[in-house]
Amino acid sequence: MEARENVFDFLEGYDLLGAFWVTVQLTLLSAVGSLVWGTVLTAMRVGPVPLLRGFATGYVNVVRNIPLTVIILFASLGLSQTLGVTLGGGDNFDTINFRLAVLGLVAYTSAFVCEALRAGINTVPVGQAEAARALGLSFTQVLSLVVLPQAFRAVVGPMANVLIALTKNTTVAAAIGVAEAATLMKEMVENEAQLILISAVFAFGFVCLTLPTGMVLGWVGKKVAVKR
Repeated sequence: MEARENVFDFLEGYDLLGAFWVTVQLTLLSAVGSLVWGTVLTAMRVGPVPLLRGFATGYVNVVRNIPLTVIILFASLGLSQTLGVTLGGGDNFDTINFRLAVLGLVAYTSAFVCEALRAGINTVPVGQAEAARALGLSFTQVLSLVVLPQAFRAVVGPMANVLIALTKNTTVAAAIGVAEAATLMKEMVENEAQLILISAVFAFGFVCLTLPTGMVLGWVGKKVAVKR
């Protein structure tokens, strides 16, 4: 009992919930941004305009092969410190770095969203798009009304994997000082000798974030899957 009380006393000195709340915010904002930008990239990749198709293909192939740490550091050192881009954060260091971290995560994760969604588009029978075009629908209408709704239903499972990976990738934001879970873990390891306890606490925290996500989205994927 005394050892248990010592553990709780040790953890009370740190804002664990606050750190994980920042991680959740990073995940949610980056997920929304990645879904939007990834969908746009997908539309470019399957579109009829060669220039846009080439841009999207090059973007995905290049970004997927750059380490996320490099992208996050470029957002901080390149955009903020060199070019003075603050994304409306003013002089608030924490706000600027948080927004730059979201930007970097969106830029990186959207490439994987694009590939997952493009794979979903390939599951849609070609005849459906041809029938829609025969009815006089434009490319944008065919994509938004016929193809993408079915593609999204087909890739709920893969998108869950991307979201789980994004949740874990938010730890890279610690490289630019964002006060999320990995930053607090680093601080605790430096100040305390309880390495195993600290590792176990943060591992449990991330399992609590990612495991339910995978289970819920896996269930949703089975429910909305297109029966062929």
